[in-house]
Amino acid sequence: MLLKKKITLDKAHQKSIYRIIKSYFLITLGLLMGAIGWTAFIIPAQITGGGITGVSALIFYSTKFPVGLSFLLMNILLVVIAIKILGTGFGIKTIYSVLVLSFFFSIFQQLITEPIIKEGFMSAVIGGGLAGTGMGLIFSQGGSTGGTDIIAMIINKYRNISPGKLILFIDVIIISSSYLIFHSLEKIVYGFVTMGISSYAIDLALSGIKKSVQIFIFSRKYNEIAEQINKKINRGVTVIDGKGWYTKEDQQILMIIARKRESHNILRITKEIDPEAFISLGDVMGVYGKGFEEIRS
Repeated sequence: MLLKKKITLDKAHQKSIYRIIKSYFLITLGLLMGAIGWTAFIIPAQITGGGITGVSALIFYSTKFPVGLSFLLMNILLVVIAIKILGTGFGIKTIYSVLVLSFFFSIFQQLITEPIIKEGFMSAVIGGGLAGTGMGLIFSQGGSTGGTDIIAMIINKYRNISPGKLILFIDVIIISSSYLIFHSLEKIVYGFVTMGISSYAIDLALSGIKKSVQIFIFSRKYNEIAEQINKKINRGVTVIDGKGWYTKEDQQILMIIARKRESHNILRITKEIDPEAFISLGDVMGVYGKGFEEIRS
């Protein structure tokens, strides 16, 4: 009994370690993509994006002070202020992200000295796409790169203003400030293109990773289908008692909540067992609980 309990605990411990390693790997990958997006496309094209990275870019354009160093110094200051005002609620992932992203900026700025693409609009699109996808990966693992997120949280503590609106307002000011350096409306437009593409890429990355579906299956062979879905997909199945109004016959309906990437296998299993099964499949906004997302307070 004790041996069995120990084995169970060891497996749980291994799964916990695996989740942590996987989470930090995805965060690091996201940071790498973000750093490449900025240093290979956005900064060489002299485009200003949003956030503290955008402020660091403005400082670099006017003084040639390294982006990685200014990004690190500003975030250290913000984190210290936030800890005093908001408490020690900042996760280790935020500190890790700030340090690693600063390191990546410093390395890539030395390696990439010439713009990869000389056309400004394409630089804004590709750079914004890479940076946004990277941020989406970071957010999906509960990480953050600090910056304007921290400023928004501090202001939100004293004023009942949406953090999303605050971040958008701050980003607009940062991007518009590039006019003071370049005196170019074109650069401002490219900055807003970068911000728009980045926001879209963040949403796309988050929905792609977390998207779930709700499937209803109507079949006389519901028992076999449920058994195979549970066995092969490792998803729970709920059997709902129903009644067909046209036939006036009792029937059982299977309801499955699954990741979108699992839906193809569920449909394939259903078709193999009962080619005449009636299936309804729809996207769901969010699923919280075991096997899906945690409710974040």
